[in-house]
Amino acid sequence: MSVSSDSAKPAQSSTINTAATQPVNHAAAPNSTPYLSNFASDVANSWLLPDGVVDVLFEDAHKQEVLRHQLIQQLISHGYELVNPPMIEFTESLLSDASEDLKRQTFKIIDQLTGRLMGLRADITPQILRIDAHHGGSGIARYCYAGDVIHTLPSGLFGSRTPLQLGAEIFGCASLAADIELIDVLFSMVNTLNMSAALHVDLGHVAIFKRLAELAELAESDTERLMHLYANKNLPELKRICQALPMGDDFYALARFGHDIENLLAKLSTTAQQDTQIATAIDELQRLKTHLQDQWDCAVSIDVTELSGYHYHTGIVFNGYINSETQPLVRGGRFDGMQSGSQLAGDQIREATGFSMDVSRLLAHTQLDAPTVVLVDYDASSSADQEQMQTLLQQVASLRQQGYRVTMPLNAEDRPANTTHRLSFANNQWQLNAI
Repeated sequence: MSVSSDSAKPAQSSTINTAATQPVNHAAAPNSTPYLSNFASDVANSWLLPDGVVDVLFEDAHKQEVLRHQLIQQLISHGYELVNPPMIEFTESLLSDASEDLKRQTFKIIDQLTGRLMGLRADITPQILRIDAHHGGSGIARYCYAGDVIHTLPSGLFGSRTPLQLGAEIFGCASLAADIELIDVLFSMVNTLNMSAALHVDLGHVAIFKRLAELAELAESDTERLMHLYANKNLPELKRICQALPMGDDFYALARFGHDIENLLAKLSTTAQQDTQIATAIDELQRLKTHLQDQWDCAVSIDVTELSGYHYHTGIVFNGYINSETQPLVRGGRFDGMQSGSQLAGDQIREATGFSMDVSRLLAHTQLDAPTVVLVDYDASSSADQEQMQTLLQQVASLRQQGYRVTMPLNAEDRPANTTHRLSFANNQWQLNAI
């Protein structure tokens, strides 16, 4: 026992002395570790993107650009004029006739030059209204556009706050012919894509509810309450509320039978059935549904209680869905534009209709042809003489014009991961061979 105790003393003393000679090192370690940890955390956080904001990378970025170009070219070929409004505008013009939803979706910033309030556009359509008011004239005008928009909040669960919005508008035509043309253009565009799913269209008409509200002389609070119940499909509560409203049976019939136009017409009151505006709206719905089914063999549903754009839209509205997705790919419908008149006449209402879509939503449903990726042989290009190099550059330029992706390597390790062909020198010529 004593031997073990004695033998332990030098070791214990040695340990204490070592620790005593290195107080700075031991004291520094606890301080340096949090510093490095916090620095790494700060760097990692600086790389984070906000919710609803993502990078579009590599093949998806290429696909998105190809889709944008193809769709815009389709619209131009149908006679639509391409416009490219700015990302920012003064809120007086950008949000002058905007709905409350659009105002909430718009980021506001201060112009450092003037001190005035500006908005980052959350929708391009209001900008098209401004352009048409200044440049559209009095005849029919067609516009198309594609550009990024910024939202303060994502649209739906996992929705994007930075959609690439593409759309088309027709101004100056009040007839259903304009809505039918837009539907035809939309399906012409979609049918040019290698789509893995079909488009389902849901039709509505806000003029039916608006006219009923006018006939019943509803207060604004009752109108808002009805729209809230329609949006939530709350039939029991809707039935209870409608019992105390003038023409309440008609408002309940919109939700109960609004998916079947013929049945709805039979359930409406005599006053509603004989109203010219309601009859015209129902006729437009039936004609557009028949056109979609006959011309495009499209699955069509009807919902006359689709009033999400009630304060903006004036007539036909439609949403296009892919598969069972809850958020529509395409939104469209009738709205009022403005035509600048004389100082005496003031601004005049200008009939308009249009649609818009988020091109990024198409990425998951479309496929591009597999690219041909060519790698120039590094050893051959490095040892090529002037004449051989000139021939190589000419052949590379020709391949690129044909749509090939050609990489001239910077060193022996520089090679794309998805290379499909190699351009090498053999038999005194450059030869393209599949890998």
